[in-house]
Amino acid sequence: MEKLPNLFNQQTAFIQVSDIRQFDERVSPIEGMLKLTIGEPDFNTPDHIKEAAMEAIEQNFSHYSPMAGDMELRQAATAFVAKKYGLVYDPASEIVITVGASQAIAASLSAILNPGDKVLMPVPIYPGYEPIITLNRATPVYIDTTSNHFVLTPEMIHETMALHGNEVKAIILNYPSNPTGTTYTEAEVIALADALRQYELLVISDEIYSELTYGAKHVSIAKYLREQTLLINGLSKSHAMTGWRIGFLFAPQPLMAQILKVHQYLVTSASSISQRAGIAALTTGIDDGLVMKEAYQERGDFLYHAMTQMGFAILKPSGAFYIFAKIPAGYLQNSMDFCVDVAEKVKVAMIPGSAFGEAGQGYVRLSYATSMETLREAMTRLKEYMEKCQTA
Repeated sequence: MEKLPNLFNQQTAFIQVSDIRQFDERVSPIEGMLKLTIGEPDFNTPDHIKEAAMEAIEQNFSHYSPMAGDMELRQAATAFVAKKYGLVYDPASEIVITVGASQAIAASLSAILNPGDKVLMPVPIYPGYEPIITLNRATPVYIDTTSNHFVLTPEMIHETMALHGNEVKAIILNYPSNPTGTTYTEAEVIALADALRQYELLVISDEIYSELTYGAKHVSIAKYLREQTLLINGLSKSHAMTGWRIGFLFAPQPLMAQILKVHQYLVTSASSISQRAGIAALTTGIDDGLVMKEAYQERGDFLYHAMTQMGFAILKPSGAFYIFAKIPAGYLQNSMDFCVDVAEKVKVAMIPGSAFGEAGQGYVRLSYATSMETLREAMTRLKEYMEKCQTA
């Protein structure tokens, strides 16, 4: 048995279960814990979507779908992004239905990366990308955006490319952002597209929170850089369907032809029942996310004001459902230590900012995808902690 670890892919030694999941599992058994940890909508899936799934079961949609997904769902998804974001994709050859956005990430990176390739990652960033890069024997290159309110600029891209040049295969964008809640204006998207167009690289744009923007409408970089973009979206956040595991991956046909092969060997196809539910989500339920978005915005505003008054420095979120807050001076500055201390003393669970890379050290992330009642109580407890536990 001692020799068995030698049989694994050596790259597994360099990846770990994310700190998000590790910390959540650490605090979950504690009785009375208020969890602001996992980015999962607290809303239930809308009834009409559940009814579509039950009807699909009754009609025996229990067989494999085509590898790329149910054609009716592919048509609905391409119509959705056309109406919402002005994007045009061929449902027959430029979209694949994935097992959530996570599998879209894995399929994309596995299809494009060779050993030695480099992938640009603006940080802080969701920790689900780096392990796939590592497993494919490629290397992440971090671009620290903390000095610019977590917004990537063309100048940052040019500076990084000057250092790494032809070794760079791709850049990952995630906006609205997990963990920071920031997003990009249309002018900023156009500027990024103009900069990236100058290089032979691919853009993996994870836009899973596209329906959850506050104020300006979401603008996809695929609108301005279609030929270089692998666009990821899905139903988990917009329609409260995390457990249904339905994602979308859009790409120009020559790219998709290669990605589809990887997708097929990873999962064969997404769940046929979930796909039928997805059709209802994108047709009769095309605007289901709007009601949820209103609630999220109210909650985000509440947390922003409450935590700002406690001394946290926060860039007000413009999308998603996260607060990314800088720990005030005079308190534990190590993110993990601070979160553990808060959890143990007042039973409020937040995610250490270091879970999102070294650029997140000194920050905490709170998910406000939970009830206002829970958030109010959490802020009462956090205020108590901040008043009693200031350190020299």
